[in-house]
Amino acid sequence: MVAKFELTDNSVTVIIGTGAGGGTLANELAQKGVKVVALEAGGRYLPEDYINDEWESFGQLAWLDKRTTSGDWRVARDFSGLPAWIVKAVGGTTTHWAGASLRFQDHEWKALTNYGKVDGANLLDWPIDGAEMAPWYDLAEEKLGVTRTGGREGLPGNNNYKVLEKGALAVGYKEVHTGRMAINSANRDNRLACQQTGFCFQGCKWGAKWSAAYTEIPNGEATGNLEVRERVHVAKILHDDAGKVTGVTYFDADGKEQTQMARIVCVAGNSIESPRLLLNSASEMFPDGLANSSGQVGRNYMRHVTGSVYGVFDKPVKMWRGTTMAGIVQDEARLDPSRGFVGGYELETLSLGLPFMAAFLDPGGWGREFTTALDSYENMAGMWIVGEDMPQETNRVTVNKDQPDQFGLPSPNVNFSDHPNDVAMRNHAYAQGTAIYTAVGATRVFPTPPYPSTHNLGTNRMSEDPAKGVVNKWGQTHDIANLFISDGSQFTTGASENPTLTIVALAIRQADHIASELAAGNI
Repeated sequence: MVAKFELTDNSVTVIIGTGAGGGTLANELAQKGVKVVALEAGGRYLPEDYINDEWESFGQLAWLDKRTTSGDWRVARDFSGLPAWIVKAVGGTTTHWAGASLRFQDHEWKALTNYGKVDGANLLDWPIDGAEMAPWYDLAEEKLGVTRTGGREGLPGNNNYKVLEKGALAVGYKEVHTGRMAINSANRDNRLACQQTGFCFQGCKWGAKWSAAYTEIPNGEATGNLEVRERVHVAKILHDDAGKVTGVTYFDADGKEQTQMARIVCVAGNSIESPRLLLNSASEMFPDGLANSSGQVGRNYMRHVTGSVYGVFDKPVKMWRGTTMAGIVQDEARLDPSRGFVGGYELETLSLGLPFMAAFLDPGGWGREFTTALDSYENMAGMWIVGEDMPQETNRVTVNKDQPDQFGLPSPNVNFSDHPNDVAMRNHAYAQGTAIYTAVGATRVFPTPPYPSTHNLGTNRMSEDPAKGVVNKWGQTHDIANLFISDGSQFTTGASENPTLTIVALAIRQADHIASELAAGNI
């Protein structure tokens, strides 16, 4: 029986967003008997609704609300209204993600200690480490059914992977495999094994890929403790005279303003919407926005050092067949400043369909070089760079009062410029990617600029010192005890790994903490 809670029920926990963080947290709390109201800006789509067509699917799932951009990043020039390719739907971007599920390495939890001070970077150690997170990673990997862990078989390697593997081994790499993926390699958890259809970014029509949309959310609803309200946009978080959060106001599916009371509010709207909501919740008591005594809300926006490399060969590869992210090279994820940068990066197979390839290969480009590249699409292999970018205070999300959204709320502006460390890392990765494809006979190689990224991190960072961040080690805001951050915006640094596994592990851990604190009457 799906729960239905009253707007005046101030005993509920309100969770804003239902993605990797919010969706997991909602289910975990509901399983523990906590009453949860989850507010989701998008609609509900399930595997039978997903569309195996890139442009049509993009229109169905993508977050296309008004946003502006600034800074010297290529995205601001090429995709100024689309700084991030994320999903507006129940399940959030777990609908769109490729499934790569990698743990942080031990050194990445303590970037300031291990990298030292880096000019222009706002590095900080996380207040947690790999040993503390290990049992939570175990739970997350079991929940997601991550391949190559827990005795689960790896997925098969498609042609795109075989090209990557052969080239990577030829240039001396050792850590090359088909990845740790939250995609079933065998029937599991009442979901099918991967059918290798190739439209992972468009929502898995088989349900083989883990998504909160059809795992966490229905499991939480089945307890009778979770109510999900779809197509509602949260406008403001409310508080009382003591500074304690008391609820939220939101616009419902009909555009009518509603107020839901709450005992606890957890913000999980991704690293752009979450700080925007805190800033838009400014009041006389909190003139700079909620939880912002440090001035760090919205700052230290990270999106990973990304880019792609495509190789053209004299025979067909048909890279689009099979999983989108079919393999990984992890050798460059090490800490080795002799390369000219701190932090490391992964190289992961990637394929885009022809419509998106035309849009992203060389944005705005045309002419013989571009068109002949598209002519060679069948013979292409592709890889994506995922590297640790440097947190910078000036890379930040602010609110733009001159550009209101459809509800009249100040929209977010995303300002980002590469740090020199990011540029050095990307150039190194381009060179290594080129070497991999050249080693197996590529006739042409195309390093391509970063796309609008789904890996949005930071902006409400975790810190031991309240003056240096927004939340403590539990994702609880330093300033307001019953206000939590439950998504990737709490990341102190980004590491080189795809972030979803860590977001899920933190959400499971946070649910345990919240339930304990509720039981003890501490919040």
